[in-house]
Amino acid sequence: MEIRKPDRLNALTGLRAFAAVNIVLFHFSNPNWFGPLAPVVNAGYASVSFFILLSGYVMAYNYAARARRGEFEAVRFWKARFTRLYPIYLLSLLLAWRNLPTEYAQHTHFLFWLGMVLTPLLLQGWVPEIATFLNTPAWTMSAEWFYYLIFPWLARWRRPDRVAPILRRLLAIWLLGLIPGTLYFVFNPDHVVHVDRYTEAPWLQALKATPIPHLASFVFGTVLAGLDELIPRDARKRLWLGIFGFASTFFVLWLGPWIPYAIIHDGLLMPFFGCAILGLAGQNWLAKMLGWRPLVIVGESSYCLYLLHFNFWNLIHDTHVLERLGIAALDPWLSYVILIGLGLFALHFIEKPAQRVLRRWMGA
Repeated sequence: MEIRKPDRLNALTGLRAFAAVNIVLFHFSNPNWFGPLAPVVNAGYASVSFFILLSGYVMAYNYAARARRGEFEAVRFWKARFTRLYPIYLLSLLLAWRNLPTEYAQHTHFLFWLGMVLTPLLLQGWVPEIATFLNTPAWTMSAEWFYYLIFPWLARWRRPDRVAPILRRLLAIWLLGLIPGTLYFVFNPDHVVHVDRYTEAPWLQALKATPIPHLASFVFGTVLAGLDELIPRDARKRLWLGIFGFASTFFVLWLGPWIPYAIIHDGLLMPFFGCAILGLAGQNWLAKMLGWRPLVIVGESSYCLYLLHFNFWNLIHDTHVLERLGIAALDPWLSYVILIGLGLFALHFIEKPAQRVLRRWMGA
């Protein structure tokens, strides 16, 4: 029996484009360049939390109903996820070879060689000291792979037939997700007077870049997909949920200096991200805006752009190619455009061909 795939949600793919570009700007810009949007760029780390939550939602949207019917093959799912993640992940590590001397100088011999062993295995995120080894954004792949490993069990959770029980589940998951950041804020284990995006401290590193503190976001996304099934696509409430989600997210980020960094970093924004996702999964003018074809095209390459942007940025500037061509005056804006172009190139000429080969070889 042929299994019909769920409809594409182009607006969410379009939103991925904004999230990925925001992470690039977070790492390689001055937020003050962006005027009213400065709080969003300054909190680019929140885009990573959004990606994790969206990943849980998309996985459940595509597979949960099938899992509840007993038609979901876990091994095949893991193979498919591996063929999707690993080619670009491996490329990101190969392109980071020039970082090896820096990593060697910054770590003990034991941690350096531990990083060399665990990073290709997608396990570096479990050791905070080496979570960002070689390629800073790659820690999230360590987390995502763990979430994919446990997803088959999450997907089999019975979905309540009413909205209220699902809302109670979401509330409980949200509160659990707030615990790591709240504990950090209350006990301040790093003894830092003012914690912000520039703070480097061991316990904060564990909070920011290891899988367990972000697990609630992924689980929230999987449960959110159950709520999504109960709301008609053309329901007007979806539009209002979307508007509320975006407005509330912006307001919280605008309040950023007055909210403890450890709490806002991940857990606090879950409900607002959830509202935005429910809104964009509907049929309304907001979904049409974010489903604009150019945005969707860039959004499809968001994984490549996210994972490779450090590599490509360093390649552009270490080779001084813009200076050689006499167009350095257009930087950094030209670099942002080049990064998007390279992300699209990686998607169509590396990720997709490698995925096809691996799927044939692995029977995924």
